[in-house]
Amino acid sequence: MATLRASVSLWSLLPGCRGTERACFQARTQPQPGALLQPLPRPCGVGLPCRRLGSEAESGSSEIKKPTFMDEEVQSILIKMTGLNLQKVFKPALQELKPPTYKLMTQAQLEEATRQAVEAAKVRLKMPPVLEERAPINDVLAEDKILEGTETAKYVFTDISYSIPHRERFIVVREPSGTLRKAAWEERDRVIQIYFPKEGRRVLTPIIFKEENLKIMYSQDRYADVLNLCVAQFEPDSAEYIKVHHQTYEDIDKHGKYDLLRSTRHFGGMAWYFVNKKKIDGLLIDQIKRDLVDDATSLIQLYHILYPEGQSAQEAKEQAAEGVHLIKVFAKTEAQNGAYIELTLQAYQEALISHSSAS
Repeated sequence: MATLRASVSLWSLLPGCRGTERACFQARTQPQPGALLQPLPRPCGVGLPCRRLGSEAESGSSEIKKPTFMDEEVQSILIKMTGLNLQKVFKPALQELKPPTYKLMTQAQLEEATRQAVEAAKVRLKMPPVLEERAPINDVLAEDKILEGTETAKYVFTDISYSIPHRERFIVVREPSGTLRKAAWEERDRVIQIYFPKEGRRVLTPIIFKEENLKIMYSQDRYADVLNLCVAQFEPDSAEYIKVHHQTYEDIDKHGKYDLLRSTRHFGGMAWYFVNKKKIDGLLIDQIKRDLVDDATSLIQLYHILYPEGQSAQEAKEQAAEGVHLIKVFAKTEAQNGAYIELTLQAYQEALISHSSAS
């Protein structure tokens, strides 16, 4: 594919465009007859009213809005389950060896340094967004048969103005057949990376994301590394981003290696995925075995937030169940491996009683 830098004068090459006035339109806008280039929509409060998101899009809708990943209550539960292990957050990285630095501190200085480390760890543990997959772009703007065969390569016309958000940036492709169309998402991502490079991202997808290479990474327990590379390389609503995340979560669930993502920024997304898929049994058992009963309770609470009409949520509400009792209610109602959960919980309670007796 040949890529051209399109200045203002390039717009005069497009059919239906007169003069040198530059205009852009959103990637999902349907082309109107006789008007190829359309102006960007104005911000809310100017002109036409903005469309609302979620269940508010239709006025008078009585449907209950389903909780989303970014809801405050959901984020609070996920952050709590993620944990904060400073040794894991600030684990040694591969770098040039240098002599260690030692500092003598008073108790007050040590407490202040610890507080600063905790704040820095919270920044590192900020979870990547979880979004729906973006709709594909298949808009054809013009069919100019007169241009068919004049070129053997595609031409990409890109508005490289700095003031325009990347999602609203005007990018079109002229095919050798003469078809003028909007650039697909994958083409947009590559072209934007060329003109506006993002640190850690490559123009072409790294081979690490090939199926056979991902399996090698999984076998080496490098799940967090895969997800970190994925966040850097892809947009959060791209098909590749979602596919790699889901595939990684499934492999973790298959081998029960949930702890590898604990105290990382990816644990919340993994827990959210399992709750949405109604596959929390494995994670729940792992939490109980690791003496993280509070986290197990939080996981079930999150499950009830997403499925308030389920049998588990209804019985828990009727019985005002909390703590271990809440886990038992879930195990008897909606768990796929309820008997195993009850046995694990029983073993945990017996170990707790034995420890109390010994002390």
